[in-house]
Amino acid sequence: MDVAGRGIQSIVIGGQLLDALASAGRPLMLRDIASHADLTPAQAHAYLVSFRKIGLVEQVSESGLYQLGPFALQLGLARLRSVDALRLVTRAAPELASELGLMVTVTVWGSLGATVVQVNEAGDQVHVNLRAGTVYSLLHTATGRVFAAFLPQDVVKAHLKSAKRIAGSLEPATNETTEERLAQVERTRQLGYATAVGSPIPGVNAIGAPVFDHTGQLQSVVTIIGPSRLVDVSMESPLIGRVTQFASELSSDLGFLPESENPARDPASDRRTRGSRSNASRRKTDASVENES
Repeated sequence: MDVAGRGIQSIVIGGQLLDALASAGRPLMLRDIASHADLTPAQAHAYLVSFRKIGLVEQVSESGLYQLGPFALQLGLARLRSVDALRLVTRAAPELASELGLMVTVTVWGSLGATVVQVNEAGDQVHVNLRAGTVYSLLHTATGRVFAAFLPQDVVKAHLKSAKRIAGSLEPATNETTEERLAQVERTRQLGYATAVGSPIPGVNAIGAPVFDHTGQLQSVVTIIGPSRLVDVSMESPLIGRVTQFASELSSDLGFLPESENPARDPASDRRTRGSRSNASRRKTDASVENES
């Protein structure tokens, strides 16, 4: 984070030591904490003594290792209580629209499904009928597929079941097979984002990415929308990198820590866990969509 103005260098250095402990998620040796801030162990120890006095850091008596203390927990909880997830996203989205010159929407899960709460127009206008309150199709839009991939599957199943009973269903009949729809949702889950090419509007592409909170729950989806000549949805597209980075930064602000970034976890265990979760989710999704098709 870039902040203008003169600051106190020692506080910045101390923050690097705290960042080492927060990133690790487990007690650390003094030398490892010092290395993170490019300090000698003796220099780092002086900071840690001060942090221990105010409860930001504590030392595990049995091992002598250091970990975040009770005051750090109080600060974290205060941060979580003070942050409004939707407000955070809707304040940031207009800047992304201005930066890219493309339409950016913010969508949440409402009583009718994936519901747009903010539409940020851009310099290069696209002729799409989007406004706050618009409800996206769950399986036929990039935004909807992000929700289908990351919401609890019982929620997805219930929505698909109710959508079929609504006149002018949000899940219109198409030539896509059940297998094709399932493959798109699974691909979204694996990649961490969804794309749409000329669907549901010919000539208009979209890229949607999820925003998670500290519990790992999906809070909203940020989607960029624009003419196909401007919105490249190939794997190498810089727009995909930008929108996923944007959503990831918002998730981080909400306290979300991806498993791959948590050194406290065992990588082999993580792979097994992610694999079992993915397989379980796939089976649930398969059953859900097949039942509703």
